[in-house]
Amino acid sequence: MPERLFGTDGVRGKAGVPPLDVRTVRRLGAALVRAFGRGRRPLALLVGRDTRESGAWIERELAHGARAEGATVTSAGVISTPAVAFLTRHGDFDAGMVISASHNPFEDNGIKVFSGAGEKYTEQLERQVEEVVADESWQVPAGKAAAVLFSDLTGPYLEHARAALPDREQLGALRIAVDCANGATAALAPRLLRDLGFEVAALACAPDGRNINLGCGSTHPEHLAQVVREDGFRLGVAFDGDGDRAIFVDHAGRIIDGDAVMLMCAKYLKSVGRLRGNAVVATVMSNIGLEIGLRRLGVDLVRCPVGDKYVMEELIRRDLALGGEQSGHIIFSDYLFTGDGLVTALSVLQTMAATGKELAALAADLMAYPQVLLNVRVAGRVDLGEVPAVAAALARVETRLGTEGRLLVRYSGTEPLLRIMLEGQDQDQIREWAEEIATEVRAHLA
Repeated sequence: MPERLFGTDGVRGKAGVPPLDVRTVRRLGAALVRAFGRGRRPLALLVGRDTRESGAWIERELAHGARAEGATVTSAGVISTPAVAFLTRHGDFDAGMVISASHNPFEDNGIKVFSGAGEKYTEQLERQVEEVVADESWQVPAGKAAAVLFSDLTGPYLEHARAALPDREQLGALRIAVDCANGATAALAPRLLRDLGFEVAALACAPDGRNINLGCGSTHPEHLAQVVREDGFRLGVAFDGDGDRAIFVDHAGRIIDGDAVMLMCAKYLKSVGRLRGNAVVATVMSNIGLEIGLRRLGVDLVRCPVGDKYVMEELIRRDLALGGEQSGHIIFSDYLFTGDGLVTALSVLQTMAATGKELAALAADLMAYPQVLLNVRVAGRVDLGEVPAVAAALARVETRLGTEGRLLVRYSGTEPLLRIMLEGQDQDQIREWAEEIATEVRAHLA
């Protein structure tokens, strides 16, 4: 069985350390061409990267391997993940590659792959690539990796994103603060928003290769919230390092996550007849408040595992228009089958424009329920249904919760832990119920 390279969001690791060492990156570039390029020579590949200092050399080595298999490689330079997905889909490219570790610190990096349809590759294709990489019967030719031909492709992507805000005039004068995480949107978001006629304060827009996501961006929106509140901005938006997430701040500095964004956008899309399938896809981590809020609109919630590629797969399978994650990965499938922070920002602005409501009022529709998360160390993984005491505790709690709460129990993918998550109306009560389950787990599984 080949070694697993791909996780929930591509290949990830420390730059320079396997699987992101020179040899493996070269083999990965070649394997991608071998795996999905059979019978389609030569392949045309597009590569983009975020602002990490390791991005440039990983790009060269990845391209070296791909070109060794006959592919042509074009670099879009520093550009967001959704921009690569869009350009791959609408340009003359067979696949796209993004070099980024999203919201992780600069020491990390990663490689994501998009098909010619602008979709992240399925797990089946990822397994095929892993098998090719693991096959030692072939080697990538040695030699110095040459520079990759650069082409500035930002214009078409920005025009595409701009279409998400057709009613810009309805917003009137608007002051917005934007935190670009010192990442891939630093050269994109302020430019587009200013072109739209907004007054923009650009924060964390001075990348130096090492400051990406450092105390800024969608995982650290506290400074943005302070600026919005103290300087009187109408709202703020924070992107992550590769630009596929967006977290918002209302005029009072309150942070608004992806659950609230999905609810407000679902309500708007339904009102204009664009919520295909009358359902929204969200992961198991989205708050039950989203589920209840959608239910009140007569909209179904489809849950899937954590990871935006699983959201994408459900959207495609069910032909739905909207899905996402609490973390700010929101997919508007009419535009693209991957999270796009800029399109999300403009979609929120469009919702404000169409409804005449401010962000705070739109976000107030989400009544987020209290949540408790306990991690219990276990000796190993067993089917919880086969442990009578644990199964009974789970059943008791689920009965108490009814339709006004939620229980999620799952094993960690990386540690010997069982994660117990409860949502309900009363914080103290759900904590007591979570401890009840944890006590049985410790007694029978530790």
